[in-house]
Amino acid sequence: MTGYLGSYATLGLLLLAAVLFFVTAFSANRVLRPARPADPAGKRAGYECGLDPVGGDWAQMQIRYYVYAYLYVLFAVEAVFLFPWAMVFDRPGFGAVTVAEMGVFVAVVALGILYAWRKRILHWT
Repeated sequence: MTGYLGSYATLGLLLLAAVLFFVTAFSANRVLRPARPADPAGKRAGYECGLDPVGGDWAQMQIRYYVYAYLYVLFAVEAVFLFPWAMVFDRPGFGAVTVAEMGVFVAVVALGILYAWRKRILHWT
């Protein structure tokens, strides 16, 4: 298929094939499944590591795990911004302005780390 509308026709045929595959798969599942699936005793019981579950299902999670995850995401985002900056830094006309902008960015991140350190968030007890 060539021309301007040929690309749309190809996309339309692909979408039609995907819908037909989806409908066929779910129809086959409905036809081939057992009419009354068995529900043996213990099928819906919790299972972990080969041991029978003991106690309740509620467990308290400490907030420090979330804080460490948040700090990791913060540093990962910082790294994502540092790599393009390093690629642009050596181009003409980007020198002083680029260093100033990245200095402000790193200073804000450093202030966040300093705040977390002063509040003893980074201490693992």
